[in-house]
Amino acid sequence: MKRRTQEHGDDTEGRLGALARALAGLDDAEAVSAFLQDLCTPAELEAMTDRWRVVPLLQQGMPYREIHDLTQVSVTTIGRVARTLERGAGGYSLASMPQARAACAKDTP
Repeated sequence: MKRRTQEHGDDTEGRLGALARALAGLDDAEAVSAFLQDLCTPAELEAMTDRWRVVPLLQQGMPYREIHDLTQVSVTTIGRVARTLERGAGGYSLASMPQARAACAKDTP
């Protein structure tokens, strides 16, 4: 990962904020997908989708080994996601709330 010093213009929070605003400004999932495909390498997209795929399984309390067997995501990655769910900034939980509401709405007649 690139490390920038203050003398070389390290404004990580400002750059992250600009990226967050760009994502928040997109209207729908199709636009976000197009943006992410332009922004990220295939390996970065795979890593992010692997992480996102295990979030609901961890939230359901599924054991790491079962998640690995189901998804083929590494146990190390699953552990990192679990730690982030517990001690991170709360983004996984915020992002998964709309999905949980949508799933409940589909199950309700």
